[in-house]
This record gives sequence, C-alpha cells and structure tokens, in this order.
Amino acid sequence: MQKVILGDCLSVLKEFNNETFDLIIADPPYNIGLNYDGYNDNLPYDKYVKWSSQWIKECCRVLKKNGSIFVVMGDEYVAEINIILKKQNLYFRNWIIWYYTFGQNQRKKFNRSHTHILYYVKDKNNFTFNGDDVRVPSKRQLIYKDKRANPKGKIPDDVWEIPRVCGTFKERVKGHPCQMPEKLIERIVKVASNEGDYVLDPFGGTGTTASVCKKLNRNFVVIEKSEKYYDEIIKRISQNTINAMI
Repeated sequence: MQKVILGDCLSVLKEFNNETFDLIIADPPYNIGLNYDGYNDNLPYDKYVKWSSQWIKECCRVLKKNGSIFVVMGDEYVAEINIILKKQNLYFRNWIIWYYTFGQNQRKKFNRSHTHILYYVKDKNNFTFNGDDVRVPSKRQLIYKDKRANPKGKIPDDVWEIPRVCGTFKERVKGHPCQMPEKLIERIVKVASNEGDYVLDPFGGTGTTASVCKKLNRNFVVIEKSEKYYDEIIKRISQNTINAMI
C-alpha cells in the first residue's frame, strides 16, 4: 500500500482500522505563525493543544501494539506535546535534538539551530529498533583509531547533526517553509521499521516520508490537507507508480 491522500488528518484517520501502522512520523504545524498555504498557524493556545490531543489520540489508535511514533516539534509547544503523548499510555524512549548547521536568525534572542523529536513506543518490551542499520562512525574510530571500537560504528546519540534543507539543496521543494531532510527521515524509518512495514505521515508537507519509504521498500500512507502541497508530493514521487487518492 502506497497512498497519498488529500484531506484533513483527523477526518482521514477515522477511516483506518485500529493498529494499522508500524511506524508514525508526525511533523505537525508548530503554531508559530508560518505560512502553510492558507492554514492558520497561529491558533489560540487552548485550541492548538486540544487539536494536538485529538490527532495524537487518533494516531495512537491506528498504531500497532509493537509500533513507534516520532513527533517533530518546535520549542514553543514541545512540553505540551510530550505531556499529551504520555497521557496516551505510551512509553518514552528518547527526546532527540535535531541540530542543524544553518540556524534561523533571530532578533533580541539567541539564534535557533535545533528542533525536537519525541520518540515513544506502545510496548516497552516489544518494538522495532534496528540499531545496526543506523550506526555512525565513533570518535574511538575516527580520532583515537582504537581497534577495540565496533567496526560498524556506534548507535547515534540523541543529538542529531543534520543540515536543514536549504534553497540550493537538490531535494528542495519550493513553497513550503519547513521541509524535512531525507537523511533525517531515513534514519527514523530504518531504525523503527522493516521492509514491508506500514508507515504513516499525517502531515505530508513536501512528501519526504513518502520519498524515503519508497526508496526503502516500506508501505506508506501520507495525508496532506493542502492541494498545493499534495500536488508537490505527487510530483516528487511521480517517477514511481503510486496510488494517489482524493
């Protein structure tokens, strides 16, 4: 199953049975006033938190018992999102910091060069974690030339240094303010799912999750409410046959 669905995630998710997906990667609007093709990204606090609770609850319903969920969030609401996830009786694994080398210039405060990724699972004793698939070279290997170091490298720390997608990047899709890099999504997909597994992205954006899943032989459902961004997703992965639904 490889589907890109045009619609609101709350409505679309209700069409799926319980425990459908092995992995969920959610990068929702951060409610900081960005321009998302007509979406109001500046909701009142209570309204945004209520909406976040609703979509997280639906995501947890469709997540398999041995499934994992990663939620990407900015500084402003990450604490609230973390509490909402805990209230779903999920089990905390990591609070990952995505550090990017091209920071965002700010006025009258320090420049922002990070985003948060909350990693939870449904069953703390039974979930997919393919550590060997995401190993990176260690300092023991690179600096100290220590022969005792694992030749495959080490499992990454909880601070991921991965560049943001800038205008000159080959994978850049124009018109979206927050495109996720394939390298970051690839790490999540590799570590928390296997070939043939079902991956859900309820906020499709530019289709990075769909693009990565196709390359890694995962099934996927990507939901996007903007017709403009939906068209960009279809265009991005049009080199392969997909089942696009409206």
